[in-house]
Amino acid sequence: MSLRVLKHKLASRPNLSPQYGVISKITPTIIYAKGISPSVGDIVKITHKDSSQSLGIVTLSDGQSFGFNPFSFVEHFGINDIVMIEKNGLTFPMAESMLGRVFDPLGTPIDDKPPLLESTHLPIITPPIRALKRGIIDEIFDVGVRSINGLLTCGKGQKLGIFAGSGVGKSTLMGMIVKGCKAPIKVIALIGERGREVPEFIHKSLGGDLSSTVLIVATSDDSPLMRKYGAFSAMAVAEYFKSLGNDVLFIMDSVTRFAMAQREIGLALGEPPTSKGYPPSVLTLMPQLMERAGKEEGKGSITAFFTVLVEGDDLSDPIADQARSILDGHIILERALTDFGIYPPINILASASRVSNDIITKEHRELIQKFRRYYALLKDNEILLRIGSYQHGSDPELDYALAIKPVMEEFLKQAEDDSVSFEEALIMLKAVFALPQSELMQNPNT
Repeated sequence: MSLRVLKHKLASRPNLSPQYGVISKITPTIIYAKGISPSVGDIVKITHKDSSQSLGIVTLSDGQSFGFNPFSFVEHFGINDIVMIEKNGLTFPMAESMLGRVFDPLGTPIDDKPPLLESTHLPIITPPIRALKRGIIDEIFDVGVRSINGLLTCGKGQKLGIFAGSGVGKSTLMGMIVKGCKAPIKVIALIGERGREVPEFIHKSLGGDLSSTVLIVATSDDSPLMRKYGAFSAMAVAEYFKSLGNDVLFIMDSVTRFAMAQREIGLALGEPPTSKGYPPSVLTLMPQLMERAGKEEGKGSITAFFTVLVEGDDLSDPIADQARSILDGHIILERALTDFGIYPPINILASASRVSNDIITKEHRELIQKFRRYYALLKDNEILLRIGSYQHGSDPELDYALAIKPVMEEFLKQAEDDSVSFEEALIMLKAVFALPQSELMQNPNT
């Protein structure tokens, strides 16, 4: 194809500008071009010498030339490849028929099914809900997990983090929440995870049922740009269904991979590294994504669960710290609990829901306080109990905690395929303390 024919073909496209530039310099992370003057954030389309095309986003400009990060890798890019501005920016095709489908961050189906028909393209970067437009969180969000429903009660529109090291059970808990929650729409973003985990998550964690679910996938072998914008695309999909009046469950796995992608991009652009090499833009980007979840007046809600991978189970990681400061609660998964056969391994004492007190009854709140108190007593005296130094009768409260310990541990356990409603969880929580303390003290072997 001659350059003249190519220029005419490209210029005739309605979503592209008639002007074009050419690539002048290629580095391992940023590609430079000249001839046009796009703004930072514009999406450019590159036509290669073999007539194939790819996309990039403008990240810097000095007046004479500009630099962009490609959504693919730099292979196949060449000097003098044609670059044009895509006027509409980075958008995602939206339609109610996207339920049950799997897409990449650019909206391309990756499930071997045809593209969406009659879809509306909406931008993936939008401002968060304005503070005074947010609705009050006053309804319980049933997640189907007994320990969360009973002790860490969630509300519609709440944002929570699931913090855990590798291999502790984040994906399993995600699957339990997706299968057990009452939300009519579920949007799941799998960002930076192993490609093997995608079909496993669909078939094992979701039971192969995607009827009310949309998956946005950017695996670890995708470019940093795809991993970064995969999270924003998924949030835009959740916002689309929220605008239709739906209560949406949004789950993202994981924030850490998303932050790592922005770290690669930021360092390539010359940002100074801070703690653990993360540039300042990472800490700025996280609230721009997370604050888009919530409950909005006159519309539906987005209840969000963000998983955070903590390296070496270290909760002082900068990404974990930043996430906890933004979110409305945190669920800590503890590796040691798996040794005792407690699944999901939620550390109740280290976890918290910041809105639970506003949406549960006084009786429920007192039950949670009792559970945490007696569970904490057992943890504080664990060493004494293990070595046999504690004598029954020395502390009546500890004796009572020991008597109900098996029932408390049973309450925390739940099989992966089980679903326990909020009402059932509350009944079971009351049953933990069904036997009065005075009766247990008279019959310690009960």
